[in-house]
Amino acid sequence: MEGGGRPSATQAALLAASTALTALFYSVYRQKARVARGLEGARRLRLDGDLRAVLLEAPGRCVPYAVIEGVVRSVKETLSSQFVENCKGVVQRLTLQEHKMVWNRTTHLWNDYEKIIHQRTNTTPFQLVPQEEGGDIAVRVMKPLEAAELSLETVYEKFHPSVQSFTDVIGHYISGERPKGIQETEQMLKVGATLTGVGELVLDNTTLKLQPPKQGMPYYLSGGDFDSLLQKHESSARFWKILTLLFGFATSALLLYLLRKQFRQHRQRRQLRQMQEEFRQAQERLLREATAEGLGGETLKNACVICLGNTKSCVFLECGHVCSCTECYRALPEPRRCPICRQPIARVVPLYNS
Repeated sequence: MEGGGRPSATQAALLAASTALTALFYSVYRQKARVARGLEGARRLRLDGDLRAVLLEAPGRCVPYAVIEGVVRSVKETLSSQFVENCKGVVQRLTLQEHKMVWNRTTHLWNDYEKIIHQRTNTTPFQLVPQEEGGDIAVRVMKPLEAAELSLETVYEKFHPSVQSFTDVIGHYISGERPKGIQETEQMLKVGATLTGVGELVLDNTTLKLQPPKQGMPYYLSGGDFDSLLQKHESSARFWKILTLLFGFATSALLLYLLRKQFRQHRQRRQLRQMQEEFRQAQERLLREATAEGLGGETLKNACVICLGNTKSCVFLECGHVCSCTECYRALPEPRRCPICRQPIARVVPLYNS
């Protein structure tokens, strides 16, 4: 704490940073908890012959947040893998990623750096059908690339290392960048894959459609089952909740510590003012008594404020007060402070009266 009971710059910065982090973590937790609650309240529907009747009875022929599981099947043509034979899908993502080492001038270490230099995603209309053969019900999946979690399987991956000459190696050390190579990846959502869709389910004329929700909830097309998806988001919400509580407790503890310090400083200042007032009253009383007895008041004014017997003989620095004799200064408890202003005494200069 600084003089006057105010927090130091470091303490104020710590309190501000801790408060900001607590607010940030709480905001993330609220968002994660909202998503988990939304998933928990989503309506789970079976992909069977009764699905159309359920939507006909729903308000506006729409279920705002529904869970549907089925097998991927293309509506028209399929996409063929560029590298794997007889691999068909409905979503294809081709990625070229650069890998290199970058010199960090702060830590003096080489760090891995990855950068996507090209990416292309191809899609074709597809739908979800029941896992059992012979079902005539299907749900058309709309805008799959807007899904927050789109499960794509990596069907091809190859790393092409960089070929470097001796001159290139020297140039890379000078520039601070060392290329490692290019990674080529192909990911696909295969025909026949099991998919769990979470979104808005509507009946548009005779077509069942699964599309992004309008209430701001996330849209999911996950390769896992719904229970795993729900458990994943609940675990994420718990993690951010614990983090928020930890930083909130640390912020509260720091705030209580600073308030306690400020209260103690305030109490010390109040006691000091009370002591100064009592001393002033005692000095005036002694001065009146000395005047009544015919003694000079100048001797009393030069008396030590502690013992009122010896003459003031010390100058306290850095405050500059002259209020004590040498014996009383030596008797002050460590760390020595000025009895007038309570500032720390850096050094003492003897006072000589001529």
